[in-house]
Amino acid sequence: MGRYVIRRLLQMVPVFFGATLLIFLMVNVMGDPIAGLCGERACDPATEAQLRQEFGLDKPLWQQYLTYMGNLFTGDFGTAFNGQPVIDLMADAFPITIRLTLVAIVFEIIIGISLGVVTGLRRGRPVDTSVLVLTLVVISVPTFVTGLLAQLLFGVKWDLIRPAVSPEAPLDELILPGLVLASVSLAYVTRLTRTSIAENTRSDYVRTAKAKGLPRRRVISRHLLRNSLIPVVTFIGTDIGALMGGAIVTERIFNIHGVGYQLYQGIVRQSSQTVVGFVTVLVLVFLLANLLVDLLYAVLDPRIRYA
Repeated sequence: MGRYVIRRLLQMVPVFFGATLLIFLMVNVMGDPIAGLCGERACDPATEAQLRQEFGLDKPLWQQYLTYMGNLFTGDFGTAFNGQPVIDLMADAFPITIRLTLVAIVFEIIIGISLGVVTGLRRGRPVDTSVLVLTLVVISVPTFVTGLLAQLLFGVKWDLIRPAVSPEAPLDELILPGLVLASVSLAYVTRLTRTSIAENTRSDYVRTAKAKGLPRRRVISRHLLRNSLIPVVTFIGTDIGALMGGAIVTERIFNIHGVGYQLYQGIVRQSSQTVVGFVTVLVLVFLLANLLVDLLYAVLDPRIRYA
């Protein structure tokens, strides 16, 4: 196991550099950040030259990337165009988005897997058909529609929650935004679990366990569920980074000042340092989540061994 982890960590190095290089190039060619900083009125040449020198934009692109990566290993993610260090923006935004993502993941695990198990064991019955139709509706409706509808009903019409999350973003105020954020992924987890359960129900090891007279609950929890969760764990693991980076719509609807909000502001203001810094951290989240998923395979299926 130790060798496998070391090997995977070494494999992450070129992936990380390749991903950050691609992100850096894409962000820096999406527009002139100095023009975005000056607004509709063009900067005078002296001011523009000073700004380019201050933010290092007067250097070749390859030199800007090397400078950025060199500063990155010292914990310096650059400075936003408002003069605030990007690391300070991250310190404010990431704790909020991490709490929001954890709430969404809990909904995916509890509701999605539970519904998937129930429908997989009752395939073809009315409850199975009802859940399939419901998940199809959830997948078909855009997240911004789901979020606005939930905000209107629960926050405005029924007055059960605050329509907007407070700046501190306590956990109880993130329940509804977390459910909205997790809605589409939850539907996919339900369908994936259902398919996996229904397929493994007909497997030889399940029939053998039943023939031995094992209790139904033990057959499901110890044999059927563990093997069926492997594709589900894969999806949830890769979904962690997607939820953190894809929370732009949800955070805008509920006025949550997290990673999605900062990315939106960085894109609108063409603040390349902000966008590159936040996306770089999200790349690390993706890589670590994938490593964790691979390690969980051995926990779910003892037959899997890593050398």
